[in-house]
Amino acid sequence: MADPRIPRDLVARDKTVRAVYVPPSALPDPTPEPGMSFRWIATHVLNQAIPANVSKQMREGWEPVKAVDHPEMLYLGSTAGNVEIGGLMLCKMPTDRVEARGDYYNRQAATQMESVENNFMRNNDPRMPLFADKKSSSTRGNSGFGTGSK
Repeated sequence: MADPRIPRDLVARDKTVRAVYVPPSALPDPTPEPGMSFRWIATHVLNQAIPANVSKQMREGWEPVKAVDHPEMLYLGSTAGNVEIGGLMLCKMPTDRVEARGDYYNRQAATQMESVENNFMRNNDPRMPLFADKKSSSTRGNSGFGTGSK
């Protein structure tokens, strides 16, 4: 007796969607607030309090996030009503102030790089010129080296 098989390409199967695993984040993101930026600030390292760091961050303008303002993080723990996880406290600051802070440090880094380049080029001699080429490249492929070709 012949087995009445149907060719596989004629059989329609429902596509099954595989579940995609995403590992949980150690520090969850709070619900975004328009015009505010969030950052985790260290309050303890190796179970030792570091009040100098917290004080510096507060002087820069970071404010602790109250646990009651973000009820999705209430289960995470709180210290004095603030959201804190494993020695890190969630803080917020207006986004325009964060951008101004970033611009300040970018200008400071650019000034330092310009100073280093000027110091480097000061030693330039026309008989043996120095090149301050700021280009970098990365190649990949058949260069012939290491491929066993002669």
